[in-house]
Amino acid sequence: MDLNSEAVRGERDSRRQAAEFKKSYIKDIRENKALYLLLLPFCLIFLLMMLIPIAASIGLSFTQYNMFNTPGFVGLDNYINLFLNDDVFFIALKNTLLFAVITGPLSYLLCFFTAWLINEMSRGFRVLLTFIFYAPSLTSSIYFVWQFIFTGDSYGLNGILMNMRIISEPIQWLSDPKYNLGILILVQLWMSLGTSFLAFIAGFQAIDPGLYEAGDIDGVRNRYQEMIYITLPGMKPQLLFGAIMQISVAFSVSNISQVLCGFPSTKYSAHTLLLHMQDYGSIRYEMGYASAIAVVLFMIMFVFKKGVSLIMSRISND
Repeated sequence: MDLNSEAVRGERDSRRQAAEFKKSYIKDIRENKALYLLLLPFCLIFLLMMLIPIAASIGLSFTQYNMFNTPGFVGLDNYINLFLNDDVFFIALKNTLLFAVITGPLSYLLCFFTAWLINEMSRGFRVLLTFIFYAPSLTSSIYFVWQFIFTGDSYGLNGILMNMRIISEPIQWLSDPKYNLGILILVQLWMSLGTSFLAFIAGFQAIDPGLYEAGDIDGVRNRYQEMIYITLPGMKPQLLFGAIMQISVAFSVSNISQVLCGFPSTKYSAHTLLLHMQDYGSIRYEMGYASAIAVVLFMIMFVFKKGVSLIMSRISND
């Protein structure tokens, strides 16, 4: 009897708390109608461009769908075929993880230290260098410069090496599996100064100069101590944002591989999960299978982002 009464009391308390939360939420909306109206366009875009496509992709991953006929439910068949019968998937998975593990942290550090160095310069040089470093991430036409450098004939890098008599015949840099993935990593690092780089520039500019003066009074004696005790704590939002963006960029490699190494690359040596998804979705029109690949890629990125968020929050708390 006591257990029943406690259960009833607990249910009443939970209902009362839910009613109070709903009442306070409605009151907050009424008091801040203008702010919620300003948020409405973003919420609609986020719903239409993010949440609905994600939900649709998850649903389609359990179907067989060729974009012409009605989707047919097949259960876990797409995922079973993906992990048990698709050898190219594991090649793409290995390349994607290798690419992300190498370029993600290195690009993050490169963005941070480049922004730190530029921030020390005068305003004119800072604006000019920011544009110069950020510009390559805005266009894909820069890939053709790298195609010329790593051309498979006797020009570009091959011409230089042959004139120096280091090699006797041209190396097929972009078609030889021994070289092409490393070249893609090099090019990606060179083009990695994108959104995270701008966020770090803004973060450095947002730090109050008075904090450095206070730190000097409190015993901060060198630039390393300034970085540890003042700069990094003052840039926590930008650091987390930059980490999330670099993970997204590192796992979404496709265009650079397609332009430089072809599609598909030799023995799928530069094949990535995003290219594998595009292969089945845009060429073979197997949208159910492509959606399964997209869900797997989404889950991998979610796990990495969650791990990075936990690490950053733990560092912030310490």
